[in-house]
Amino acid sequence: MRNSSLLPAILLSAAAAFPAAAKDEDKAAICAEAEERYVELFGQPSAEVEDVEVVLMYQYNFCPAELTVKVGTTVRWVNVDKRTSHSVLLKDGSMPETDRAFPEESVELTFLTPGPQDYLCGPHWETQDMIGMVTVEP
Repeated sequence: MRNSSLLPAILLSAAAAFPAAAKDEDKAAICAEAEERYVELFGQPSAEVEDVEVVLMYQYNFCPAELTVKVGTTVRWVNVDKRTSHSVLLKDGSMPETDRAFPEESVELTFLTPGPQDYLCGPHWETQDMIGMVTVEP
């Protein structure tokens, strides 16, 4: 009987894990689509861009949402959406919010201070949970 009393708890735990897995799969699919759109627009994969790290803004997501860079690295956020504008705002307020990047436009920030830098999309972080992080290493 004791084993049968554990079954509901096990089932609840498993069910709780699936939404997170589904969300990760959705995010991966969105980011793959964002990369396809980037290649379509700019003719090369974002990983092949020299001298900057590229983060794509697409369907209210940053792709990748987490990035690790060295001090002095410039990160370029590229909007590959078809209709929506986005911005980048460091959560600690150490830099002003960027101008809005409309489709096919980009904004850049250079990171000079080591440590984690949470950032968000000014117009979409609250309603769409559009948040990311850059970890800056010495």
